Amino acid sequence: MGLLSGDTLGPLAVAVLIFLLLLDLMHRRSRWAPRYPPGPTPLPVLGNLLQVDFDDPCPSFNQLRRRFGNVFSLQQGWTPVVVLNGLAAVREALVHRNQETSDRPPPAVYEHVGYGPRAEGVILARYGKAWREQRRFSLSTLRNFGLGKKSLEQWVTEEASCLCAAFADQAGRPFSPKDLLNKAVSNVIASLTFGFRFEYNDPRIIKLLDLMDDMLKEESGLVRQVVEAVPMLLRIPGLAAKVFPGLKAFMALIDELITEQKMTRDPTQPPRHLTDAFLDEMKEAKGNAESSFNDENLRLVVTDLFSAGMVTTSTTLAWALLLMILHPDVQRRVQQEIDEVIGKVRRPEMGDQAFMPFTVAVVHEVQRFSDIIPLGLPHMTTRDIEVQGFYVPKVLNVPAWVGVDRRAEQGWLCPPRAPGREARQTRTCLSAGARALRGGDDTHHQPVVSAEG
Repeated sequence: MGLLSGDTLGPLAVAVLIFLLLLDLMHRRSRWAPRYPPGPTPLPVLGNLLQVDFDDPCPSFNQLRRRFGNVFSLQQGWTPVVVLNGLAAVREALVHRNQETSDRPPPAVYEHVGYGPRAEGVILARYGKAWREQRRFSLSTLRNFGLGKKSLEQWVTEEASCLCAAFADQAGRPFSPKDLLNKAVSNVIASLTFGFRFEYNDPRIIKLLDLMDDMLKEESGLVRQVVEAVPMLLRIPGLAAKVFPGLKAFMALIDELITEQKMTRDPTQPPRHLTDAFLDEMKEAKGNAESSFNDENLRLVVTDLFSAGMVTTSTTLAWALLLMILHPDVQRRVQQEIDEVIGKVRRPEMGDQAFMPFTVAVVHEVQRFSDIIPLGLPHMTTRDIEVQGFYVPKVLNVPAWVGVDRRAEQGWLCPPRAPGREARQTRTCLSAGARALRGGDDTHHQPVVSAEG
């Protein structure tokens, strides 16, 4: 006990403090490099965590952009970050330098739910063989899903009919469309991944959306940023499950749904949906230790589809409804074109869009104007690069913030018109560079909201 006497506690505390300060300075050494992007002065250990509202980062980033310019730096704990603002900086980094900026920082918070070297999902996967393998599988499965009992187009149109019926059931009463939009989009994803849809009053879809909401709140909160900045905190037993209960419960529900599909899978029949197709790939890859087709990764791929696809698509639809209400003249022109091309009896088809240039232009304009994911998923540099004249060192997190360029004023950014090169270029908020999920040329394919994969 003599070692902990009052005479030794003081010097020990000073020594620990000096050690932490030196460690903090070591993690800030990138800021001393010539032409490193400017930014607010970070606090010791915490960095700039207290200077950004992570629940609503847009006002904080707009303020920092006005002060420091389109490329500025932050310090998240001991993690240096460079934030890109505006279309020019994002295009230069993520498109022109895509081979150096397509990696992802490893998400420490997902390790407790199975994220690891052989199970990275698609969206947060490191830029390498596993990501290419899963991206190729996801795109080919989406492209070829006319081989089952229903195509993706049929699932979408049937769900749209159910959504319209649910809206009609409100009988003209004021209501928020958020829950119904979330359920409709989730049902399309469920049809793709599991081959069935939920009734809107099914307790399982209500639970799924509640857990999704909890998980997204955990994702954007300050605690998540602190844990990512100081991942050693996750080594504390039980902390991850206590701090991120929504994520763990959501993954448990996904596990239940996958187990149901495994029990009903007939290997002699063609795959019914994406989960069956993934199970077939697992069978072919059996014994291959380097393959990303395994049980752990299946649950992460399905989670990616729900978490990314549901939020982006339902938010876009909500923005579309709002903008149509605010601009009844545009709403009338869209309705007129729908009545002329599709009519009031049959369901819409993908081929109809070739004859509906105004409607397609409005969809593009909604995507461009809306704040779907204001702060894009972080990228990580694999080598030293230069962006807008600033030095961005290797292994640095690079979030892309495009919102300040997409909206010029309250109203349409520009009059809806047939989407050309300029329209396509400005819709980079969700997907750009090598990580982009593309279904083909935007001029000839239905505009869809996709997360970075």
